[in-house]
Amino acid sequence: MKLELKGITKRFGSLVANDHIDLVVEPGQVHCLLGENGAGKSTLMNVLYGLYDPTEGEILVDGKPVVFKDPGEAMAAGIGMVHQHFMLIPVFTVAENVALGNETTKAAGLLNLEATREKIRRISDQYGFDVDPDAMVEDLPVGVQQRVEIIKALVRDAEVLILDEPTAVLTPQETDELLDIIRQLKRDGKSIVFISHKLREVKAISDTITVIRRGKVVGQADPTASPTELASAMVGRTVSLTLDKAPAKTGEVTFKVRNLTVTDHNGQHVVDDLSFDIAKGEVLAIAGVQGNGQTELTEAILGVQPHVAGSITLDGEELLGKSVKHVLGAGVGFVPEDRTLDGLVGTFTISENMILDLYDKAPFARGVGMKPGVIADNAARKVEEFDVRTPSVSAAVGTLSGGNQQKVVLARELSRPLRLFIASQPTRGLDVGSIEFVHKRVIAERDHGTPVMIVSTELDEVLQLADRIAVLYRGRLVGIVPATTSRDVLGLMMAGVPAAEAEASASAHASGATTTAAVSEPAGHEGESHV
Repeated sequence: MKLELKGITKRFGSLVANDHIDLVVEPGQVHCLLGENGAGKSTLMNVLYGLYDPTEGEILVDGKPVVFKDPGEAMAAGIGMVHQHFMLIPVFTVAENVALGNETTKAAGLLNLEATREKIRRISDQYGFDVDPDAMVEDLPVGVQQRVEIIKALVRDAEVLILDEPTAVLTPQETDELLDIIRQLKRDGKSIVFISHKLREVKAISDTITVIRRGKVVGQADPTASPTELASAMVGRTVSLTLDKAPAKTGEVTFKVRNLTVTDHNGQHVVDDLSFDIAKGEVLAIAGVQGNGQTELTEAILGVQPHVAGSITLDGEELLGKSVKHVLGAGVGFVPEDRTLDGLVGTFTISENMILDLYDKAPFARGVGMKPGVIADNAARKVEEFDVRTPSVSAAVGTLSGGNQQKVVLARELSRPLRLFIASQPTRGLDVGSIEFVHKRVIAERDHGTPVMIVSTELDEVLQLADRIAVLYRGRLVGIVPATTSRDVLGLMMAGVPAAEAEASASAHASGATTTAAVSEPAGHEGESHV
């Protein structure tokens, strides 16, 4: 099936999310939409899938104009979509989720789940999905849940499959398995629209690449294009994808976590008996798939988790049980994972957001009164130092782009003497240029001698910033390993495999792969398959 988008424009009030976009997806093609978060990729696919009505433009299927009023009409035309956030009901079985909205019935109107089970088994066998139709979705690993979403689309005879940021919640091994599934779907004649901002995966899987920036198509690229070329196309200027940093010069261990346990409202341990240290001048990166206790860990350190046991000490002072204000006053700089919800007050000015944790202290306050001139001067200096793009420090911080909002948070947290710096998902939603800036500031704080803890689900970011890597799985510490640890080993650890076992397994796999390559590769082609 050939899919064409012609002049697709989508406006939300004065915001133009998609601006006259043209796109052609050929049968049996993996067409990647590459662009930063907020570039308009997902909006475009939601228009295609019938979730949004286009303001202008048309959609053609096999040369014929079509109008999709809802996703049901898009699915009936052979278009399926796997959303970034899965649309599954956790307490339903796989078969029940697949049947939902596409029910077949037996006599007396009873649901015919056996027919659905048989379809699931057939598709699972065809593509090697290994999915049990009777398994409860809430018991399945994230990677298998994603396969259920793909099965839902294939059961409805999808010829074009849209995958929206499909690797965002996957381990490296699960990502590799997904890419293999996409290749098989392609061999069967399916067309894939692969939406991503991850250059490694785009280069590995795409037949052609369309780059979108600020709602517009800015060019087509070949998968052979270098990562630097693709990154530059995404942001509109030359950027560096490598972080130059000197080896860490570590000092004494000043931050210690011992037997930390956080219990949720159901009595479950979301952080389970966690212990680790961070030395001065060191970056410890916390790696893991989202939802394995990272958020609760950082919140426990900050003092906002109510049910916490264990010990958290900074320079010998116990922080557990202390208020957020006390923890920040003890010299902890904190960048939360959701800057708009926890890091900023959108209606406050940039100047006001720069002093949210210092508003009652000199030089910004005298007695019960604040000093507006000093506050504005402080903001002006920090806006220049952190390259915050704004017409005025009196502008509401909510009017800034995501990258500039993150710079405001960093400017505030790094503008005072710190004894510990914690940044959770520090570059989420940022363009490549902003990521480059944030990484440099993190390393500068490390080199200043501050213990640094980074929490990130982006493995590339972990490997760039870390001096050591701690991997969490279901709230427990799988292991702490050097930053030189391979992606394969880290991926296995992120799936819960202990460090020593992961190292042995990855080594055995690499040895087997090398032997196979030596037998099957023609002479003179070593390494051509690697990205």
